[in-house]
Amino acid sequence: SEGFGPLVRYQVMQAIEEADAIVMLFDGRQGPTPVDTDLVHQLRRSSKPVFYGVNKIDGPRHESALSDFSVLGVAPLHPVSAEHGYGVHDLMDALTAVLSPSAPEAASDRIRLAVIGRPNVGKSSLINRLLGDERLVVSDVPGTTRDAVDTICKVNKKEYLLIDTAGIRRKGRVRKKLEKFSIIKALRSLNRCDIALVMIDAVEGVTDQDVRIAGYALERGRACIILLNKWDLLEKDSKASERYVNEVRDRFNFLGFAPILTISALTGRRAFRIFDWVETIHEQYTTRTSTGKVNRIFEAIIGRHPPSSYRGRRIKFYYATQTSVAPPTFVCFVNYPEGIHFSYERYVINRLREGLGLDRSPIRLIFRKREKK
Repeated sequence: SEGFGPLVRYQVMQAIEEADAIVMLFDGRQGPTPVDTDLVHQLRRSSKPVFYGVNKIDGPRHESALSDFSVLGVAPLHPVSAEHGYGVHDLMDALTAVLSPSAPEAASDRIRLAVIGRPNVGKSSLINRLLGDERLVVSDVPGTTRDAVDTICKVNKKEYLLIDTAGIRRKGRVRKKLEKFSIIKALRSLNRCDIALVMIDAVEGVTDQDVRIAGYALERGRACIILLNKWDLLEKDSKASERYVNEVRDRFNFLGFAPILTISALTGRRAFRIFDWVETIHEQYTTRTSTGKVNRIFEAIIGRHPPSSYRGRRIKFYYATQTSVAPPTFVCFVNYPEGIHFSYERYVINRLREGLGLDRSPIRLIFRKREKK
């Protein structure tokens, strides 16, 4: 961690500046360290309320370890055990006593973006470029962004919520519990976002892991933008560039609705064009269509190309309706839903895209048996 000293110090100062209250946690088994002393000096210069906790105090019989920290000259010291929960409620009670109730978060109208990709493809660099600061530690060591960080980004007077997801690592290559936890948080952030920015290292090309990660986003019904990062490091003429992008499209053929954007997170080249796509995609992603229009489109689709029979019986379509948005989800009631072949389902989805103008949004289609009255 030697190279991180100045960066981490800068982030600590930012955190102190932005926080309403600060919790300084010491290691009860290790005792006070020079870093602890340095941080205490910094916190004394802050006007923010500071709470000092000594971790790894698993019960009253271990509280004698608090005396080792008297040299720091801070009080009171809260004995806690993050692992077993000892003393945590007392610390939280002390915190809530000085914090005023927060205003409700007005984030419902913000489009939420999750940046996903393998380690070291430029996720943190992109967010830093969009934010214009060094909120995230950026290093050429894979996996340096250890936690998911949500940050508001303002572009053209509109606010977006950027969710940095930390690298999604191969299971076989993840050894530390902390990194395993970061994977879980990354997948959870996909559950919270509207649009996933799928970052690819254009120099390395598309890997099987890139395809799997994009598959996670699709499984969760997320709209996507594929970002070919480090494009500035490639020397390509227009024909070669077009061929390269087409090859990428072939690897992500299951994301036919996702635009592909060539960018450089480091220089900022075309990075802010992301938000032009975000607006277009989000409008489609949250579109709701009346049942009448949905049924007219379904009737035209099925009339043009009816499905094959199922066990010698004709498949009948009764009616269809849109049940939700983000992504647009349609339920079609039929007599034999089990008889719908996946190729026919794909055909209907593609025609739905054309009929509803949803070429940049994922669509979910569910065939359901009509309940007998």
